[in-house]
Amino acid sequence: MGPNQRNLTDQEDNVKILTTVKKVVDVELNIKVQNGAIIEDGLQYVMNAWDENAVEATVQLKENNNAETTLVSIGSGEDTVKIIRKAYAMGIDNGIQIDDPALTIADSPAYAKVLQKVYEKGNYDLVITGKQAQDTDSGQTGIMLAEYLGVPCVSNVIAINVIDDQHIKVSRLGDAGTEMVELVLPAVVTVSDSINEPRLPATRGLMMAKKKAIDVMDLAALGTSNEDVGGAAPKSDIVEFMTPETRQSGQKFEGDAAEITARVVGLLTNEAKVL
Repeated sequence: MGPNQRNLTDQEDNVKILTTVKKVVDVELNIKVQNGAIIEDGLQYVMNAWDENAVEATVQLKENNNAETTLVSIGSGEDTVKIIRKAYAMGIDNGIQIDDPALTIADSPAYAKVLQKVYEKGNYDLVITGKQAQDTDSGQTGIMLAEYLGVPCVSNVIAINVIDDQHIKVSRLGDAGTEMVELVLPAVVTVSDSINEPRLPATRGLMMAKKKAIDVMDLAALGTSNEDVGGAAPKSDIVEFMTPETRQSGQKFEGDAAEITARVVGLLTNEAKVL
């Protein structure tokens, strides 16, 4: 901790952190597509990888600065519950599940509107999200949330340092190198997977997580509706899923370097048409 930083345990009010987590298809599995749609049979869902980094960053702030931590995940089913319980086992204090069938076709703006309602009910100081989701790679929800809330936002963050209960300093990966930004709370940060290495929950933590309550809410409980958040008329839609084309096997060349060079140049010129 630097000379200008104070441990939040010295503060009367500790920072309240809201962390967002998305349920995504396990991309390590062989995903099959038929008639423009993903075949649901056999699919497994996991915590989005960047969101797992967000959870780890949040827990570290709890451990180092006594922050109060809450996690929210939008989605139905036991898979969402398992994801929240995994976050409990990692060290998150409180969990919220937004379970509403009206959000089945919701897009990033709608999700951000829902999260805005969650934020306003909890009066949080800091929101930490993953930079993007591994199913859509959109990277928009956290930034849109900050815009709806009217608070500052820094994306692609690789370090978060608490200065006091009203200020944090973050490092982000920019186009020209690492950038340092000081933020006045409340604020939103979206984290890169370079920020940390998420911990593996201990067995004891997993067992204790099974007993913790999860606050399940629908849109009505948040004081809003599908129409209000834009879920009834999404601004974007997935038209079709397509299996990527299979790449042809490459060629291996052996022998004299000059001869190989001539053959490669010939192939690039006559077959690949790139020269």
